[in-house]
Amino acid sequence: MKGENMKYAITDDYEDIKQFSRPQYEDIYPMPISNRAAQFAPFAALAGYDAAVDETARLTDSRIDLDEDEIGELNSNLNRLIDTLDKQPKIKVTYFVPDERKSGGKYIDKVGIVRIFDSYSNELVFTDGIRIAVADMYSLLIS
Repeated sequence: MKGENMKYAITDDYEDIKQFSRPQYEDIYPMPISNRAAQFAPFAALAGYDAAVDETARLTDSRIDLDEDEIGELNSNLNRLIDTLDKQPKIKVTYFVPDERKSGGKYIDKVGIVRIFDSYSNELVFTDGIRIAVADMYSLLIS
C-alpha cells in the first residue's frame, strides 16, 4: 500500500486540480501581462551597496619613496632635460597620481615632448598641456 501511495504522489502532476480554472473576481481585474514582469525584476535592498563593495575591492598602489641614489639620478636627468629643452627631446616620465577617493594611487607613464619647465610651480609642461610635478616623478628617461 505504501508503494502505491508513493507512486501516485510522484507521478501526480496536479491532476486533481488541473480541471479548475484560475479564480476570477468581479471587483479585482487581472494584471495586464505587460506589468506582470515587474514582479520578477531584481530588487536591491541596499542601494549603493554593490558600488561600495566594488570601490573597496579596487586596488591602489602606495607611493614609493626614492632613496638618495634614485633622487640623484632623477635630479641629474631633470637638469639634463632643462639644459636641452630648446632641442625638444622626447622623454618618458613615470609619475604618481593620487587616487581621489581612497589612499594610494597609481603610477602612470607619459611619453612626450616637454615645452617648458615651470620653476615657479616646479612642474614639467608638455606640448599637449599635461603638467607633471617634479615631486610626483618616479623616473625620467631622455631619448
